[in-house]
Amino acid sequence: MCLGVPGQIVQIKDTATAIVDVCGVQREVNISLVHENNPDSLLQKWVLVHVGFAMSIVDEAEALETKEALIAMSQLEHEVGDFLGLNQK
Repeated sequence: MCLGVPGQIVQIKDTATAIVDVCGVQREVNISLVHENNPDSLLQKWVLVHVGFAMSIVDEAEALETKEALIAMSQLEHEVGDFLGLNQK
């Protein structure tokens, strides 16, 4: 399953790369798929990131909903693991 993780562009490095903040972790991401001419216009925008590439621009509400859903899925995975006895100490 391929997931795009929402992150906010916090710095533009050059025409092809930016620093994206995903849940407090900042990484360099290729932005060439989400802009045509002016990468500076992406500053503070939310993007879905997959394997180091910004795949699409999303609005803040959608980004936050997606982030919460991913957190909930992780929490559910942990609880199911507990239920099945997979997360034993």
